[in-house]
Amino acid sequence: MKIALAHKRLDLRGGTERVFLQTAIGLRDRGHEVHLFCLKFCAPVPQGIFTHRVPGVFWPRTARLLTFGLLAPQCIARVGCDVTMSFDRIVRQDLFRSGGGAHKSFIAKMQLHSGALKSMWYQLSAYHRTALAIEKRQLSPSGSWKIIAVCEQTRREMIDAYGIDYSRVEVIHNGVDHKRFNTALRQECMKRIRAEFGIPGDARVVLFVGTGFRRKGLDRLLDVWRHDAPPQCYLLVVGNDSYLASLRKIWRDNKQVIFAGPRSNVEEFYAGADLLVLPSVQEAFGNVVLEALACGLPVLTVPGVGALDKAGEALREGILKDPDDPAEIRAKILRLSNPLRWPSLSRQSRAVAEKYTWEAYLDQVEGLLLEFVQSSTHSTTRIINARSELTPVLLSTPQKVS
Repeated sequence: MKIALAHKRLDLRGGTERVFLQTAIGLRDRGHEVHLFCLKFCAPVPQGIFTHRVPGVFWPRTARLLTFGLLAPQCIARVGCDVTMSFDRIVRQDLFRSGGGAHKSFIAKMQLHSGALKSMWYQLSAYHRTALAIEKRQLSPSGSWKIIAVCEQTRREMIDAYGIDYSRVEVIHNGVDHKRFNTALRQECMKRIRAEFGIPGDARVVLFVGTGFRRKGLDRLLDVWRHDAPPQCYLLVVGNDSYLASLRKIWRDNKQVIFAGPRSNVEEFYAGADLLVLPSVQEAFGNVVLEALACGLPVLTVPGVGALDKAGEALREGILKDPDDPAEIRAKILRLSNPLRWPSLSRQSRAVAEKYTWEAYLDQVEGLLLEFVQSSTHSTTRIINARSELTPVLLSTPQKVS
């Protein structure tokens, strides 16, 4: 098959970006001709994959969202691929993989946890209004043939938000790199991480990993350390945010809260910690959760996270009933990081992660792509519609990287 994959950027940062790249490599290795359509290429393009730069305006972000959403489908139509799979907001594709659920549901959740002014901003923001307009078109039958949700909760949210027919939404879980994320590094990394950040050897390390602290629920976690910090527990925050510098100043006198900033060796932090806590306001699959489980790290997170869809009863204890209750978070941190229980929870965590493989993910994605291509009427109609509805633009010459 000649397959078009679309996302604003090719990058090694971000959960969706990594899945986008993994999908391209996996489909290439299965013998397909893979074409990437992006505004920006921020990472080396894998050998044997074609690239197409979509023209667009990069600033402000509303213009970037709008130009990519409108122009990417035409760029793809001009190349004449057999099937299009989008990982981003564009008005027309054959398959759309939703990594974070409906934007409409995201806004509703963020408004619940915002003051009056911030809530009004979500409602009036040009960016969010544009995202909702594209999403409404994207999720309609004329915008996409099938929608891929990363977990059951995401499927339910999209169906509830837009009244989508159940048969149009397929659940395909992400995979995880079991070689990179494993249990072998624990002894070495426990000592290294504690030494780097001045954490006592007998203390427990509670890890938070995420970009966009507010959406990932860091405020909920900081409340625990602000009011009643768990004894001998250090909070280690890995990730970036516009408020990172401010938070470092605010917490500089509290030695039990450490902001490590963005790190590329995140697997070493999983290996060196005792518990991952991710009390997100909005979370779909939770790649961070799955990576932690693969390293044998127990997890405390919110209901509906797809990476725990296959977890057993013991690990489901790590699902918060009320993520806004600091007392519950504190009690479960102490219980899940208990040294007496930890070895058993660690083994169960790794066993759950082993159920999620990239091969299984690619089998399901490839099956849907083939199903679409075998129905030729879909493909012909969509290419004609895409060409007629959008204003023609210049497309860069495709290049095959060798």
